[in-house]
Amino acid sequence: MIKVFGIKQCSTMQKAFAWLEAQPLAYEFHDYKKLGIDAETLALWCSELGWQALVNTRGTTWRKLDEADRTDLDQAKAIRLMIANPSLIKRPLVLGGKEALLGFDAARYAQILGGQ
Repeated sequence: MIKVFGIKQCSTMQKAFAWLEAQPLAYEFHDYKKLGIDAETLALWCSELGWQALVNTRGTTWRKLDEADRTDLDQAKAIRLMIANPSLIKRPLVLGGKEALLGFDAARYAQILGGQ
């Protein structure tokens, strides 16, 4: 089963949902805003993808953080910030294919998850 992690209202998430439904591929959605995320899961993803890839530094949530929170970032601090501010986690994160997918790229999704 494919598991999709993210925030339902995100425009990039909407693209991923549309692609998955067009295949059609069954998936389960985990909404960070409603369900949260735990440190152990984030640590696992950090070891696989790197914490730098997981932290969305392009969004408004990042820009709204205090300068002290944005400086001297390491994995432990990044995990604490992502737990406190789930919008900081780059999305979507898709698990269940040959490898984890971060962000949305239709061609990459087709390669890793199958489908058209």
